[in-house]
Amino acid sequence: MTFENKLVAMVNKDTEIGVAMNAVAHMTIGLGAQLNNDLLRLNDYRDKDGNVYPNISQIPFIILRGKSGEIRKAIKSAKEQNVKYGVFTNTMTGGTYQEQLDNTLATPEEHLIYYGAVLFGPWEVVSQITKKFSLYK
Repeated sequence: MTFENKLVAMVNKDTEIGVAMNAVAHMTIGLGAQLNNDLLRLNDYRDKDGNVYPNISQIPFIILRGKSGEIRKAIKSAKEQNVKYGVFTNTMTGGTYQEQLDNTLATPEEHLIYYGAVLFGPWEVVSQITKKFSLYK
């Protein structure tokens, strides 16, 4: 099956696994809020006993890894090509959410450490942006 759009997460390979998983969760929630069920191709799965497992995407969710600077470049390219994205940086952890907002506001973009980013857009465009990343293992 082919898909019109591609969903990819890029995780900073230098980020500890628990922090990385937290980043993927936050970024994906944020990206999902920008999109709709039809674009994400969400389905409810049901088991034989009638239990429902709601809103599972038909689209593969590919997890890649790279360095903070590579993720920064990918986000810049995504912006230039009008690809939907979400990010998570070092200023978005520790303290209260208000302290995180304040820390992010006080930090120039060039000093942010990208823990990760998610992209959603035309398959070929997202593939081109992420072609230098390797699979997260």
